[in-house]
Formats: sequence, C-alpha cells, structure tokens
Amino acid sequence: MTGTGATKLGSPEDSPRSLKRAALAVSCLASFMTPYLSSAVSIALPTIGREFGMSAASLGWVSTAFLVSAAACLLPFGSVADMIGRRRLFLVGVALYTLFCALASIAPGGAALIAAVALIGASAAMIFGTGVAILTSVYPPAERGRVLGINVAFTYAGLSLGPLLGGVLTRSLGWRSVYLLNVPVGLATLAVVLIGLRGEWRGESGRRFDLVGSLISASSLACLVWGLSLLPAVRGFILVAASAACLALFVLQEGRATNPLLSLGLFRGNRVFGMSNLAALINYSATFALTFFMSLYFQVVKGMGPDLAGLILMAQPVVMVIFSPIAGRLSDRHEPQLLASIGMAIMAVMLGLLATLGPRTALLPIVLDLMAVGTGYAFFSSPNTNAVMGSVPPRHYGIASATLGTMRLVGQMLSMGIAMLMLSLSLGRRPVGPALSREVLQGMRLCFAIFTALCVAGVFASLARGKRIRDPGR
Repeated sequence: MTGTGATKLGSPEDSPRSLKRAALAVSCLASFMTPYLSSAVSIALPTIGREFGMSAASLGWVSTAFLVSAAACLLPFGSVADMIGRRRLFLVGVALYTLFCALASIAPGGAALIAAVALIGASAAMIFGTGVAILTSVYPPAERGRVLGINVAFTYAGLSLGPLLGGVLTRSLGWRSVYLLNVPVGLATLAVVLIGLRGEWRGESGRRFDLVGSLISASSLACLVWGLSLLPAVRGFILVAASAACLALFVLQEGRATNPLLSLGLFRGNRVFGMSNLAALINYSATFALTFFMSLYFQVVKGMGPDLAGLILMAQPVVMVIFSPIAGRLSDRHEPQLLASIGMAIMAVMLGLLATLGPRTALLPIVLDLMAVGTGYAFFSSPNTNAVMGSVPPRHYGIASATLGTMRLVGQMLSMGIAMLMLSLSLGRRPVGPALSREVLQGMRLCFAIFTALCVAGVFASLARGKRIRDPGR
C-alpha cells in the first residue's frame, strides 16, 4: 500500500481505525447501490415499457444489458485494479456509476436507456472488483470475517429494500427516480473515498495487461450471460456453445501468457480458492431463481397481489441482513469450511421442502422455510467470501474479488436459465396466468428439485476445500 498516511502492503494490522471505518463505509455503500438498482428496476420495468412502447424482448434488455456488461468487464477490471491501484479504480468506478445512473434517469427512449444500463454494468464491474479487495487489504485476518459479513448484509439490504423502494418511487415520482436515488448515494461514497480513504493498494509492480486474455474472457462471459437469457431458443444454445469454445481458448491463452489475466495456478495449486469459488457458483445457481419462482407461486398459484407477495418475500433477505454479520464474525474464529457447508446444507433441506409445495400449502410454513433459506444463505456467503479472500496473497486481492463476483453473476444467470428452461418445458409458449397455475407449479417443483441436488453437490464442494490458508504467501 502506498500513498500519504498509508500502511505497507501486507500489514493491515497497522491500519489506523479511521482508515478502516472509511474502507468499511465505502464498501458498504457500494454494496448497497448495485443490488438495490437491479431489484428496484425489476419493479419499474412495466412502467418503462409503457412509456417507451418497448416489446417484451426489448424490455428484457434493460436488465440483461447490465449483466452482460458487468460479467464481461469483471475479470479485466480486477486485473487492472491490482496493477494501477484498487482505490483509484474504485473511485473511477463509483464516479462513472453515479454519472451513468444520472444519464439513465434522463434517457429519451428505450435504446438510450439500454445503452446507459450497459455503461452502468461496466462501471459496476470496477466496483465489484475492488470494494471487497480494499476491505481485505485494510482489515487483518482476525477481523476480516466480521467486516465481510457487514458488507454482505448491505448487499442483502439493497436486495430487500429494492422492490419496496422501487415500487414506492415508481408510483409516486416515476421510474426515473429509481435511477436518480443512486446519485446522492454515489456522491456520498465519493466524498468518503476522497476524504477518509487515503492511500493506495495494488498488487505486483511491473505487470502488463493481458489484452488478449481480457478479450477472450469478456467474449466468453458475454456469450454465456446473453445465451442463458435467450434459452430455450436455439440462439441461446448457440451462444452458450460459443461461450464454452471461448472458455477453452481462454485456458490455452492463460497457460502460455507471460502476464496472464487470471493465473490458473490460483485454481490448480490453491484448493481453498478453487473449491470456494466453485461452491459460490453452485450456490448462486441453486438459489437466485428462488425469488422469481416464489413470486409466481404467490401471485399465480395463490392469487395474491404483488404488494403482499413482495412483503412476504422480504422474509428471506431480512434474515440475511441479520445473520450475515454474525456468520462473518464466526468465520474469524471457526473454519469457513464448516460454517459455509452447514449453510449450504440448510438451503438444500429447505429447497427440498419447497419442491413439495402445493396450491393449498399454508402460508406460515412457507415463510418459515424462506427465513431458513435466508439463514443458510447468510452462513454460507460471508464465511465463503472470507475463505476466498483469505486464500490468496495481497497482490491477488483484486483478481480474487473479481473472480468471486464473476461466479456470482454467472451463477445468477445459470439459475435463471434453468428456471426459464423448466417453465418452457411445462408451459410451452403459453403466457403465464392463473389458468396455467398447475403447469407453473409443476415447472417450479421440478426446478426446486434440481436446485436441491445442486445444493447437495455444493455441500461436498464446500467440504472439499479443506481448511483455510493461514499465510497465503504474504
């Protein structure tokens, strides 16, 4: 770490308390902004579609453009952060994110809005690849799980408050206010960075940017996210196949590159890092579509209104907010391997129970199930993040944070891809509605059975990581 008032790289124990507080504040604010926006915009989509006269396919790109752009840029920006400095890239990312949110709020049409959203995704990748890395650079291992748990809690707070804030803002001030709300939050984050977050953190000096590897990885991830959003259409399968081909090419390129974008040795020679990232990928693949399916279940099968359905669905993220800091603190004292595996096992049991839902299932058991899923999620996510960031030396914090973020995005899209495929098999091309509640329930049960199997596999992946690495080449 270099700069005025900075401590040396690899000596976070000496970081002053004010610096630690500033790092935690900016990381938490940034962790709130992006999930809030993605969940709030989902509520505003019908209003946006009516104003701009957008088709369903075009409207889908208001959300998909963000995911494609963020996924394509995460690894390259994680590498850039390690080279030029994590604070510097974080600062640029927050500034651009704030600017592009302001531009999205004044978009004159659907195409302009989608372009602005793609730029928001690219700038969000700068934040994803640096926020957790800065926290890990500033806090010593003994405190890391606690602050990572707090950081994760702010992510879930954004996810849980997003639909509520999105609905209120859209109804009272219009959909543009959903994007505008991020502007003051972004400005506040910038102020804290400039005033309180002094110094700089970077990885190895003298590294050169792997342009070829960056282009290949961006192509692979963009094709994957785009393809999954189109499944089960033929174009979707073609893009997923193209993504697999690019991934094989990426492995070959990184194996012979002098300065690889992603050192494959992090996976081959570091079981904790490799298996923890695999567990994260499985976890997001098995759980992200849960809210989507339960929203359909409450509204289509149970006949509830969207406001009541949204209120019930808050049970899961609220529990995550409560338990994530607790799980993070526990991971400082106990092995993340055990805590994360217990969390994954809880989710496996609860998803298995959700696979038995029927049209007359009482509401209380469902709410308790969702709360248990949230508890399992909290006990998996914070310790798993602690395990990933604690398994690499400081020079790789940026790329480690970006890799974990990539696992999250890819897992989310895999989850939705599985969900769309199962609904397509049960509904065909017929629109979702109360008349097809039986078919919706059939597709949901099948999907939850698949998600349960994934979580069971995730338990074994989590256990297979081994114990944490106490001194990963610092």
